[in-house]
Formats: sequence, C-alpha cells, structure tokens
Amino acid sequence: MSFKWEGVMPAVTTQFTDKDELDLELFKVNIKAQVDAGVHGIVLGGTLGEASTLTDEERRILTRETVALVEGKIPVLMNIAETTTKAAINLAKTAEEDGAEALMILPPMRYKASDEEVVEYFRAIADSTSLPIMIYNNPTDYKILVTLDMFAELVEMCPNIQAVKESTRDTTNITRIKNRFGDRLVIMTGVDTLALESLLLGANGWVAGLVCAFPAETVAIYELQKAGRIQEALEIYRWFMPLLELDIHPKLVQYIKFATLHTEIGAEYVRAPRLILQGDERVEIEKIIKDALAIRPTLPEYKNLSVIA
Repeated sequence: MSFKWEGVMPAVTTQFTDKDELDLELFKVNIKAQVDAGVHGIVLGGTLGEASTLTDEERRILTRETVALVEGKIPVLMNIAETTTKAAINLAKTAEEDGAEALMILPPMRYKASDEEVVEYFRAIADSTSLPIMIYNNPTDYKILVTLDMFAELVEMCPNIQAVKESTRDTTNITRIKNRFGDRLVIMTGVDTLALESLLLGANGWVAGLVCAFPAETVAIYELQKAGRIQEALEIYRWFMPLLELDIHPKLVQYIKFATLHTEIGAEYVRAPRLILQGDERVEIEKIIKDALAIRPTLPEYKNLSVIA
C-alpha cells in the first residue's frame, strides 16, 4: 500500500466569481494556503467543492490546475459522487488522466441502492482504475450505510480499495473497523466535530472541512496529537469547536465559504441553487466567525514534531 492515507486532507471549496465562473486565481490562493500550512493531500469535488454543480470539464480543469500547483509535494484526490456506474467509471478515468493520485467514492447518488448493488458499484469502479480508493461512508447525509460486511467483500475483491472516510458519526465504528480489518482498511475521519476523538481512537487522518478557512489550526491539531501533545491539541480543538460545528449543517458550503472570506483565502460565492447568506442567518454565522477570530490562538510550532512511538 504505497499511497499514504494519513494526515489532514482538505475537502476544498471550489471558488467561483460573481459571474458564476471558476475563479482559478482565488482557488490557487486557497490551495497555496493549505500547502503552506502543511496539509497532507487535497480532495477535489466533494460536498464542499459543490460537486453536483460542476461540469465534467470544470472538474478536469480543477484537477489539472491543482496537480500543477502542488508540484508533487502532496497527492491530489478526486471525489466521485455519481448516479450511474458508467459516469463514475468515466470520472475515475479522466481523473487518473489528469494526474489525480487517488479517488474518494460515495455510494450511488439519488437512488437508494441495496447492499448488493452498492458493493457491485464500488467493485466496478475499482476494477476500472489503478488508483487507490477511499470509500466515503456517510449514511447521515447520503442515506446509504456501507456495513462492515460490505467492506469485507470489497477488500477481498479489490486490493485498491484501501481506506474509508468514516462519517457515520459513531466513533465506536472506528474500533469495530480496527478490530475487524487491522491495517487493511485505513480510517480517515470525516466529521470535523469528532476529529480529535477519532484520531485518538486510531483514525489515521482527517478529511476536513473548516480547514478550508483555518488550515494551520487544523494541521496543528493533527500534528500535536500525533506527537502525544494532547493537551495542546485539545486547547486548540476547544477553541475551534464553534467553527467546526458549521461543518455539520446543511448549509456547510455557504458557512465555510463565508469563513474563508473572513480569513481572506476565499470568497462566499456559491453556485445556484445555493445562495449566499442573508439576513439574520448571515449575522448569526458572522458572529460565530468573528468571535473565534477575536480569540484566535497563537499556535505552537507544529511542523516536524517528534512522533511518539
């Protein structure tokens, strides 16, 4: 398993102009902020990337631009969230052609597939590509649970299915996965408000959301806990929590983009049918962001720490 499923991997936002076109210059500003903070990978085209609104050509542009920008320092992953197996296989093919080094894959969208259909869907995609794959398991938002028995079938059939983005919101599932699969199925936590707990329970990394606005704080939490400096990680995490809770709301895209506006590494423009925040909701979310910024912690040196044995 040569691909390193570890560390902080932002599910990055897709930046748009006020004319609803890709804002590649601002997108690059955000990616550079992530790389400078020390993230370990970039995930394109996820929920935060407004995947369902992107054209195939826009996905390809974003992949190529990100691959060129990171210059091989960290891997670029493409998310697959499609309604048909055929479309998913095609996206896997073009992502690989454009330089993506791994895939994150959701179960079939819109149709509530049976367990057998979900397993076959993942198998067909895995068989179509040489890229390593992380299954995104988020029954809360996407209404399909990938069970441990389903994972057992998949890891037996598909050696390139290597990881799970664990977003069931049940932290005991981390121990269940570890007990059943050992190191065969790597765990990346996918819920910001459960991130530190999940890492301490054995998750190898964090596919993060608020990292889009606060990359250094996110990476610091990961690196400090990995080095055994739990109290320092906990102090940052407690400060971060009001912001992290923005990640578990249906308007997480608008909320997190609004946060990137305040940290000056993004804009709030979203693609319809989403709308930018208005009225009392805008005031409420802005207060959460500004209150956090007013007491933003001074971070310890968190890069190149000695890792506990």
